[in-house]
Amino acid sequence: MNPAFTSRVRQNQKAFGRSTLAGLALLGLVGVSPAANAAGKPPLAPDTVAPFSTHSRLSASIEFSLPALAADIERDIPQRLASIDEKISCVHRRVLFWKVNANCDVWGYVERSGPVSLYGRGDRVYGSVPIHGALEGQGANRFTARIHGETEASATIEASARPQLGRDWSLDLDFSDGFRWSEPPVLRVMGHEIPLAKYAEPRIRSQLAVVRSHALSAARRLDLQDKAAAAWRHAFEPIQLSDSPAVWLQMNPQSVSFAGMRANSRTLRGSIALSGTAETIVGQNPPAMAATPLPPLDHDISAPGTFDVILPVRIGYGMFKDRLTQAIAAMPPLPGISVRDIDVYPSSGKLVIGLRVARAADTDAVAGKWVYLSAAIQADADGRAIRLSNVGIMTDDEGLAPLIEPIAAQLGSKVNVDYGIACDNLLNAANAKLNRPLNDGFRIEGQLSSATLQNVYLPSDGIVIALRASGELNILYGM
Repeated sequence: MNPAFTSRVRQNQKAFGRSTLAGLALLGLVGVSPAANAAGKPPLAPDTVAPFSTHSRLSASIEFSLPALAADIERDIPQRLASIDEKISCVHRRVLFWKVNANCDVWGYVERSGPVSLYGRGDRVYGSVPIHGALEGQGANRFTARIHGETEASATIEASARPQLGRDWSLDLDFSDGFRWSEPPVLRVMGHEIPLAKYAEPRIRSQLAVVRSHALSAARRLDLQDKAAAAWRHAFEPIQLSDSPAVWLQMNPQSVSFAGMRANSRTLRGSIALSGTAETIVGQNPPAMAATPLPPLDHDISAPGTFDVILPVRIGYGMFKDRLTQAIAAMPPLPGISVRDIDVYPSSGKLVIGLRVARAADTDAVAGKWVYLSAAIQADADGRAIRLSNVGIMTDDEGLAPLIEPIAAQLGSKVNVDYGIACDNLLNAANAKLNRPLNDGFRIEGQLSSATLQNVYLPSDGIVIALRASGELNILYGM
């Protein structure tokens, strides 16, 4: 114990002992009527608790299977990509005294030799399809009829696209594509090599434009706007965060932004961020909020951002009274008097602590005089407990104040209420409720990972600690 404080208590006790009767008279502990006990009592003036509302964000993510998208694209791509029927000049040479110019007919085809393959990396989707070509050349007249050759070659068409969401919710694919031969097709005639790629490639390139068109049509059939509108409607549905006490979350989205496309080896995932207010309601299920129409897309953002919600933890005044009773009982006794009862209630942003003080020897159950202290509620630095601060005695009685002062001096350090367990329980209950299926193939996944002190209120039914909980909340489709 602090030596200075102990010395002060002893001085007060000696002074009290020198004139106990006089002190009791000053305290009004002798012959006080019950009506006089209420004199000077601070009024009950509880806080008005502001709505537990804050600006917040949640994300809606829509995921599609890349193999399924590849199969959809493949259905629109014909097996035969190009047919070739060309007349070319295949021989230009001098034989003895004659100059020989021979024409050849070249015919053949280029076909798909395998399925369309899609995979993703980061914000891009990559695709490929193998092709195979077979070509023949034949002399075009009776002098060159014996000229004949044939060749085969394989190639791979490769494409990459960066999906972009337009303001009208249309999905655009910024394509870049091309193809490469494993070995270019070459026709060998009379010891000469005739490259045939230039005859096959124009047809392949024209077919690539068709493939791009089919791929864009398949991407737009994903109908992101319709699925985003369904996710938007789900965001308005109340979510119960806790059963006991009953705590509900009501979101009110107001804007939506595109948060980018991401892909991996199997999936294409598009994300949008819904921004608005998140209000926590204690008690019965709030009435359903009518969903507004899906608004136009706002500016693009890099990430959906954190989800924030205000969670209230309530500490009843009865619990605080018990802690005060325990703390005062553990203090060194004051000679000749005792604290018979304690009252706790709010008054204009402060906590009022009433102490009914009586003579220690008095056996009357209602004997004594009420004296009142005023204190502020202060949260610890780690945000897990609250304690009293700035404790002051609300009396002008010069005989009374010195005797109550030792109690007031110790309350700030002796009385604290830990709400950490209540906070953890509320977070755990909310996290369990934030992971569940929805209708139409959607589900919700959330995780609140931290909570910090937002505000402390003193309403009529107990101390309310408003905590800002932060984490993630996602509405998911197809995952």
